[in-house]
Amino acid sequence: MENLNKKILLVDDDLDLLEQNKMLLESKGYKVVTASNMKDAMDTFKKEKPDACVLDLIMEEHDAGFVLSHKIKRDEYGKTIPVFLLTSATYVTGMKFGASTSEEQEWIHADGWFDKPINIEQLTTKLEESFEEYKKK
Repeated sequence: MENLNKKILLVDDDLDLLEQNKMLLESKGYKVVTASNMKDAMDTFKKEKPDACVLDLIMEEHDAGFVLSHKIKRDEYGKTIPVFLLTSATYVTGMKFGASTSEEQEWIHADGWFDKPINIEQLTTKLEESFEEYKKK
């Protein structure tokens, strides 16, 4: 499996979900580093240089995921990796959440969205597609 060497930064302030999603990603062969808040996430990002980031949208502050994705994508290294956001908004509100156009997606600084709870097959498929896309850049 090609993903055995891929490291994912997984960020969520719900520690149970963080551990559950970490185990799911590890079961697919990824190395996973975690953080439960924005400060730790940025420290871990800088130290670990992950191959991709999967960030909770709403953490200690309502816009924490947006802010974190923006900081990562403004970083020289962060520009070279995929960043995805996780949200429970669909589950809570029943409305689909996410950027509908590439212009909105660019403004949000994320490569995609996933509803919580995550579908591990969808996430890993999108991660692998993104790794291939970023190789071409």
